[in-house]
Amino acid sequence: QVELRESGGGLVQPGGSLRLSCTVSGTLLGVGSMIWYRKAPGQERELVAALRSDGSTLYEDPVKGRFTISRDFAKRNLFLEMNDLKVEDTARYFCNADVRVGKGWGTWNNYWGLGTQVTVSS
Repeated sequence: QVELRESGGGLVQPGGSLRLSCTVSGTLLGVGSMIWYRKAPGQERELVAALRSDGSTLYEDPVKGRFTISRDFAKRNLFLEMNDLKVEDTARYFCNADVRVGKGWGTWNNYWGLGTQVTVSS
């Protein structure tokens, strides 16, 4: 069973920083693209940043220049460094990953974590 677990959320003042982590655990053959999403109350879930297995990254406009996505391939960890946080960054942040499971070549499945809450408030 594959599990994604986020950590690192919390309460921070505007202008502050947080570092989110996502750990992939379980019996698996490999991890592909990994993505951070967020969902604020009353709003749709939105993509924040993505990191493909080839190392390429993608950031949504609201976080460009402030957030950095990175990954520790060996430890199956995904990170999101968030700087200059704004009130509008308040949301629950979710990790999403494509994971190869099974035997032989396996199959690719998509998994979600339960999220970690980020609250930016003075």
